This record gives sequence, C-alpha cells and structure tokens, in this order.
Amino acid sequence: MQTRTLGKSGLEVSAMGLGCMGMSHGYGPASDKKQMISLIHAAVDRGVTFFDTAEVYGPYVNEELVGEALTPFKDQVVIATKFGIQMVEGKQVLDSKPDRIRQSVEGSLKRLNVEAIDLYYQHRVDPTVPIEEVAGTVQNLVQEGKIKHWGLSEAGVQTIRRAHAVLPVTAIQSEYSMMWRNPEEELLPTLEELGIGFVPFSPLGKGFLTGTIDKNATFANSDFRSIVPRFKPENIEANQVLVDLVKKIAVAKNATPAQIALAWVLAQKPWIVPIPGTRKMERLEQNIGSTDIVLSSEELSDLNEALSKIEISGDRYPTDYANRVGK
Repeated sequence: MQTRTLGKSGLEVSAMGLGCMGMSHGYGPASDKKQMISLIHAAVDRGVTFFDTAEVYGPYVNEELVGEALTPFKDQVVIATKFGIQMVEGKQVLDSKPDRIRQSVEGSLKRLNVEAIDLYYQHRVDPTVPIEEVAGTVQNLVQEGKIKHWGLSEAGVQTIRRAHAVLPVTAIQSEYSMMWRNPEEELLPTLEELGIGFVPFSPLGKGFLTGTIDKNATFANSDFRSIVPRFKPENIEANQVLVDLVKKIAVAKNATPAQIALAWVLAQKPWIVPIPGTRKMERLEQNIGSTDIVLSSEELSDLNEALSKIEISGDRYPTDYANRVGK
C-alpha cells in the first residue's frame, strides 16, 4: 500500500483509508460486530493504516467497535474521530462549547482505548461558538497530550482560515467525488495554499458510483439515503449517464466502476486520501486495488471533459442537513 502525507502536517497514512461509519450507523441496521472486527483486521493486513469514526455514529458504538478492533495495532494505525454533534431526543444537535469538547474527548479516548487521538475533527461548524474558541480549546488538548492533530468537516474556507490561524489544521474532511465536485471551486485551492490535507468521504457517491444502484432500489428507514434527494428514483435514473461513463472506462482499464471512481479522486492531488466505507471483504479489496490504477493525464483530461457535460440531478442532502455545511 502506498502512503500519503496530509498537507504539511507530517501525518502519513495509507493512500486509501477506511470509513467505518456504515458498519454500525447510517446505512441500515448495524452489522455483526465480530464480522466487522475481522474486516478491519483484514484492512490492516492489506496495508490500510487510516480509520475514520465519530462520537455520534451509533452514537458511541462505532467508536467502541473501532477501538476494540484496532487495540492490537495501536502503534501501526491512525484513527480519526469527531466531536461537535450530540444526539438529543433522537435529533442531531450541534454543540462545540469548550466543556462539551472536553467531555467528548474523554469519552472518545476511553472508547478508542488510546492515550491520544491521532486526528480529531470538528464534525460540523457550530455557528454559536466562534471557531477561534474551538481551536483554542483543541490547542489546550494538544498541549495536554490528548490530541495529536485536528481538522474540520464540511467547513467553509473562511472558517478554515480562521481556525488555521489559531492552530494549524492537518486535514479537512468533506464530500468529494465525480458526483460532487464543488470542493474544486474554493476548497481545494485554499487547502493547497495553506498546506492542509483533504480527506473525502463518500468518494463513491454513497454507493452510487459502484454501478449497483438503479431506479428500483429501495432503502430502509435506517438508511440515510432514504431521505437524500439524489436517491429518489427519478434522480437515480437521470444520473445513470454518469455510471455509464464510469463503466465504459472501467471496461477499458480492466477495473470495476468503483475503482475508476476512487482512482479519479486519488489522481486529483497527492495530499488527498479518500475514506470509502464498506462492510464486505470483496469491496474492501476492490477499493484497495484502486490505488494501483493509474489514469494518465490524457485519460484524466478526457474524463474531466466528459464529466463537465454531465449535470447531476438531486441535492446531496435534505435541507436541514444542507444548512449545516460550508459555514
């Protein structure tokens, strides 16, 4: 497995990470814990050193799963987790007050069974707490040896600049894929300028770019995609043109559509580390295999030109979720 460094931070991780959320949260009922621990171990065996979780996934149970699975490999892996979203009466509430951050870090340290969190993201920007105050709190936790690196998720570029001025930011995590290229406009240039790494989640468009979802697909109520406009039947059908393009390239490169989608993300910048999630061994191996696929500059240019002519139908978030990003 190749490695990449997240910006100027010196934090080196495998070129492909593993998003662990879906093992216990967000995509239907939780999977069997023993099977998921085996899958995480298989990822480590194949060279993956970067694992992503969050306090709110479950809540708590995903951190517990990741902590238990990775305890034997503590010195070999980098674990990222997140603070700033609490579940209150079944709803997600933003809370990045300093005392709440301190409570969160203590809980995460315990559940992950580590002495320090490798990479700690603010899960969403809390508009009621100045980002300088959040950064200052995290800075104190770094000085106390409880956090090694920090980042922000789905933050706007001005917030990133303000946070970075207080405490250098190691990585930004946001959605990025062939389906959602908005980060190319402002975010990627800002990260390049500041020397911050980029960790795209949903690099496979929440599964759409695998080519296995059509207009007849159904999603359980516990599957986040059941409320995502992009996954309404009419939008799924309209967006098949993108899948057809990816499938065509996959055939030519003797790869799967997912591998082409991931190889495309990897090819954008050397400081980008995607974190596709999966619960299946065959998907894990496919995703890891994408790091060996090289898209030439000509292939990338042709692909980007084709992508620019495709208009994606359907928003990536329902309104209440969309209102929390880019702050």
